[in-house]
Amino acid sequence: MKLAYFDCFSGISGDMTLGALVDAGCPVEHLRSELHGLQVPGWELSAEKVWKNGMAATYVKVRTEDQQKHRSLSGILEILKDSKLAAPVRDRASAIFTKLGQAEARVHDVPLEKIHFHEVGAVDAIVDIVGACIGFHFLGIERFACSALNVGGGTAKMAHGVLPIPAPATANLLQGKPTYSNGVQKELVTPTGAATVATLCDSYGPQPAMSVNAIGYGAGTADLEGQPNVLRLMVGEAAEKSVPGFDEEIAVIEANLDDMNPQIYGYFLEKALTAGALDVYTTPVQMKKNRPGTLLTVLCKPQDTQSLMSLIFAETTTFGARTYRAQRRTLPREFVSVSTGFGDVRIKISRVNGRILHVAPEYDDCRKLAVEKNVPLQRVISEALRAYETAGKTV
Repeated sequence: MKLAYFDCFSGISGDMTLGALVDAGCPVEHLRSELHGLQVPGWELSAEKVWKNGMAATYVKVRTEDQQKHRSLSGILEILKDSKLAAPVRDRASAIFTKLGQAEARVHDVPLEKIHFHEVGAVDAIVDIVGACIGFHFLGIERFACSALNVGGGTAKMAHGVLPIPAPATANLLQGKPTYSNGVQKELVTPTGAATVATLCDSYGPQPAMSVNAIGYGAGTADLEGQPNVLRLMVGEAAEKSVPGFDEEIAVIEANLDDMNPQIYGYFLEKALTAGALDVYTTPVQMKKNRPGTLLTVLCKPQDTQSLMSLIFAETTTFGARTYRAQRRTLPREFVSVSTGFGDVRIKISRVNGRILHVAPEYDDCRKLAVEKNVPLQRVISEALRAYETAGKTV
């Protein structure tokens, strides 16, 4: 399956995406030809090689005669509906504009049907988004992944005045995605770029396993001090995993504790799991001043890091916590139900290539039955395993 990976170390915008696609092998002539299917006049498309801090990249420029910068979402969707674009191109572009419209609606607290785009409603922005979808279709890209996004910083003058970077709609689109700023005081991720990755990408973080056969560099307009203002697009075949499973990036939070009442651990664990922690555990450690202590570790999704850090500071005695990213692979799981003399118990099963690796009775089911029937928990667990074996390993 053809995969595209957006490497957004200097952000992403509509023109950077177009430039990267041309640099990766989509001919400008093909873009021009297909864009005529929009049936929107008054635009010109050109591409040239430029250098950004010593790095060669392709800069795509859209020139327009159109003075109308404000268009409604419904108006843009109508343009796409009436176009002669290929269906996959039209559908992707419509999805990106709809995603952007939903973000604007949340920011301004208005119904989606009343959304009017400002800068993004201009013909050059429409050409950027539709042109990118034409490029994706030409290169045969079916899946998309994205790095953490460098959003920039500072402020920018926009239709609604001077706003902080990332712009409100951009921040909304990237909510839950890994973002950061390396201190550059410019808008590095535009609403168009954010809407593109938020709509198309199904994973974020380090480059996924893939065999890269094309790399494109798309240039942005600004020149940045100390780094090339380019988007890198890597295109290739997604690698087949030798072990079926689910790879994801998680956050690990750690804190050292040496003066906390042990009774608080259980309370904190329950609150952390309720707040979204994937796992919580402690490890005995030897701390400074030769004192025994406890290492508290919380695993969570990256977007839950800040809320769980706040919970750690509120509910434990630590003065500091650290966090880092890790990759987690989990085996696919399925459940079957078996009948025992005490009641029904769910059995959790994991398989690899059709072969069962692990079988485990669901603890909560067994505990509930043990309490209800007033029998030892281990007896319920053993009965559940026996019932599973009796029913046959093919269930």
